[in-house]
Amino acid sequence: MTSTTTTTLPGGSFALGDLTVSRFGYGAMQLAGPGVMGPPADHDAALAVLREAVDLGITHIDTSDAYGPRVTNSLIREALHPYPDSLHIVTKVGATRDGAGGWPTARRPEDLRQQVHENVKALGVEVLDVVNMRMGDAEGPKPGSIAEAFGTLADLQQQGLIRHLGVSNVTEEQVAEAQSIAPVVCVQNRYNLAHRHDDELIDRLASHGIAYVPFFPLGGFSPLQSSSLSAVAHRLGSTPMSIALAWLLQRSPNILLIPGTSKVAHLRENADGAGISLSADDLAELDEIGA
Repeated sequence: MTSTTTTTLPGGSFALGDLTVSRFGYGAMQLAGPGVMGPPADHDAALAVLREAVDLGITHIDTSDAYGPRVTNSLIREALHPYPDSLHIVTKVGATRDGAGGWPTARRPEDLRQQVHENVKALGVEVLDVVNMRMGDAEGPKPGSIAEAFGTLADLQQQGLIRHLGVSNVTEEQVAEAQSIAPVVCVQNRYNLAHRHDDELIDRLASHGIAYVPFFPLGGFSPLQSSSLSAVAHRLGSTPMSIALAWLLQRSPNILLIPGTSKVAHLRENADGAGISLSADDLAELDEIGA
């Protein structure tokens, strides 16, 4: 078997409401300092990554004013403002940062209104393209009503500060509850080859034209390790991480990727790797990882 890489951005595009974004996007979290705190080690390199993302054809950048905090949004504005009409920035609210680098929740209506206004100001826009309501905690989704928090964002949407709404780190029940309040254009949860708990949710969302955006697509702070993954990568002359990204794009047409990096070369490698074409045999072997 041989690998096939593309010279154009892999995956094509997807509609978030009336916004068309590239399925291969970019997550800006890693642009902040260690532990997603403080400024980047190399300011100019961070700006270069963002500009390269746009030059590659990426039209979907994921961020949050909690990254840094108030670091990645500032970098995005410095590197890319005024933004191309084709570029759409997705941010999230619902958490803040403490002095120890923790992520305490901030979901009271007044907290969320403040965060939305801070994102608007930091990014230098009048309207935020997409805002995700982040629930749960660092360990994952937690049961409970999303109504008050998501309803607050729906009110801000009605006021014209937000175009579209999404949810992040949520249970299926919370997705359904959010949908009963206002349209949801994307769900952002932890998902990758080894963490397949959202398989049914992905398929249900696909049937309704709703995007699913996996965070930690490469395993997170502990990279994916699997003999099967390594075997497929070796057979195709690629890397395990490239195969993991390619698998996600082929898993379902509503999956959007937002792998992050602080280096231009790595960004290009991710884009090239995601364009690898996996055969039915490759997919069957990889599917066993999360079985």
